[in-house]
Amino acid sequence: MLTKQTRHIALIVAFLAVIVGVPFAQAVLEVARGERPSVLDLFRRVPSEANLRAFESDLEKTSWFETRTRPWMQLAQFLALEEGGDDAILGREDWWFYRPDVRYLIDAPAKSVTRAGPTDHAAKAAPPADDPVPAIVSFRDQLAARGIHLLVVPAPGKPSVYPEMLTTRAATYPESINPHTIDLIARLRAEGVEVVDLFDVYARATPEDVAWYLSQDSHWAPEGMHLAASAVAQRLIELGWAARGTRSYAGRPAPVERIGDVPAMIQAPWVSRLITPEIAHCVQVVDQATGQPYQDDPQAEILVLGDSFLRIYQTDEPLSAGFIAHLALELHAPMASIVNDGGASTLVRQQLARKPELLAGKKVVVWEFVERDIRFGIEGWQIIQQP
Repeated sequence: MLTKQTRHIALIVAFLAVIVGVPFAQAVLEVARGERPSVLDLFRRVPSEANLRAFESDLEKTSWFETRTRPWMQLAQFLALEEGGDDAILGREDWWFYRPDVRYLIDAPAKSVTRAGPTDHAAKAAPPADDPVPAIVSFRDQLAARGIHLLVVPAPGKPSVYPEMLTTRAATYPESINPHTIDLIARLRAEGVEVVDLFDVYARATPEDVAWYLSQDSHWAPEGMHLAASAVAQRLIELGWAARGTRSYAGRPAPVERIGDVPAMIQAPWVSRLITPEIAHCVQVVDQATGQPYQDDPQAEILVLGDSFLRIYQTDEPLSAGFIAHLALELHAPMASIVNDGGASTLVRQQLARKPELLAGKKVVVWEFVERDIRFGIEGWQIIQQP
């Protein structure tokens, strides 16, 4: 019978064999394919944290063992633990959630930086570098100087609207689920920025057997999208910033069967085969004069900026059935738009700065961004000067 010490030694040897054997075998495979062994990159870069993380990321993408074993490990992880990996969270009753949406609600916010001016000995609290308010107010003021109004539309993250489908503990939570968003809306309104509060819109609506969000997806369902477009159109009319036009649009049913973006993030074919696609009951907008699906008009008086909440159904299947088309349907007028997946905090304004002609003749800019971007927006919330 093996002694305890012998077992420990055997375990250590086996562990070291894996540590050494896997990269050695990977190097042999790369040489056999006529490639330079990726392990040599360790000696070609300065051993900084950034370079080591980049090497680790590259190794994960190119490793033969990683690509062969990951799908099976993810399948086992999903079946045994109902764990969706880095970005996917499986909630209740087969509802899926995007992890950054959940992180936005539960992570501690960035703290304000305390500063004192060179002649002011009293310390003042400055907002975090990624505070959205200065960037939004600056954009509003730049547009106002051109005679253009700004309407801001934060799109709720799914766990803010349906926390009970994420966890049963949501019903007992004593405070607001999304205090960061409530605070942002209040601060923007205090600065005189017009905001459509879709959280309030969804809370006041009482549908029967209708969900505002897709169960498998991080985005709104067609019904939730249409409700948002109707609320924005109504607010524009109330403010006197827009009036219903003369373009004749109509909607026609265009249901789509799809697997949501969240389970697709697992990138494990065997997991995807276990998931039943859900039906999105889309309504495609068509121009009655031509019979063709809705199309943007760069010369339109309203410019819509946003992220994947505007892309879904619009440039995805079934096409011309998303927020932009439905806003056009509500106002009987075409829209112009800039859409950037994940980039509504800063990237869409950078794109607009490169296409200043899009602002010609505009009366209103509608700016949508998903709730999590309030804290996790790509490139943060930079102040972008429009030409």
